[in-house]
Amino acid sequence: MEIFDLKTTQRNTFGKSSARELRRQGLIPAVLYGPGKESVPLTISPLDLDKIYKVSGTERVILNLMIENGGTRNATVVVKEVQAAPVTGQYLHIDFYEISLNEEIVVNVPVEVTGRSKGVERGGFLQLVRHELEISCLPTDMPDKIEIDVTSLDIGDSIHIVDIDLGDKGRLLADTGLTVATVVAPTVEEEEVPEEEIEEAEEAPAEGTEAEGETADK
Repeated sequence: MEIFDLKTTQRNTFGKSSARELRRQGLIPAVLYGPGKESVPLTISPLDLDKIYKVSGTERVILNLMIENGGTRNATVVVKEVQAAPVTGQYLHIDFYEISLNEEIVVNVPVEVTGRSKGVERGGFLQLVRHELEISCLPTDMPDKIEIDVTSLDIGDSIHIVDIDLGDKGRLLADTGLTVATVVAPTVEEEEVPEEEIEEAEEAPAEGTEAEGETADK
């Protein structure tokens, strides 16, 4: 996996007003942290980050942060969390997590379904129960996605954690019996009674009513 350089500057201003001012300048407040390390507040350019995403074709990248603060020091990181505006998608804050290329990390990887199951062909519905799976892997083995082929699934069939093989590229951390995807039977709708029949049933006298009336008149 390629490692991308990203320039960043250590900042010494904090708080919401400072963050808003940075965004007005076209920058993003960020923070770097890692095991046994103090957090470092940073500032980055969203344009630089977007360029990396465009070249790599994914947001799951390894970055070489070049942190400028008088001098320059480097840190190997992954993007741990991105906060973005819900409407515009504008970056609000980014968390970087420092890693070692020789030690496994824990990441959540999206699940992607491939194929069209024979159960769906028969009228069933495919349900993706887990949209992400947690895995442990070396940073350079971090996958963009986990593909599961559902072609062979019939109605009532499921794919579980135990059925997914990552080879030697990582380990799934969820319980092996957990369901990832399943094909369920179509819902049977109750047959609707025509309104005309309902009206006729409401207007018809109850059984024995007419006979009782005639007896009372005699």
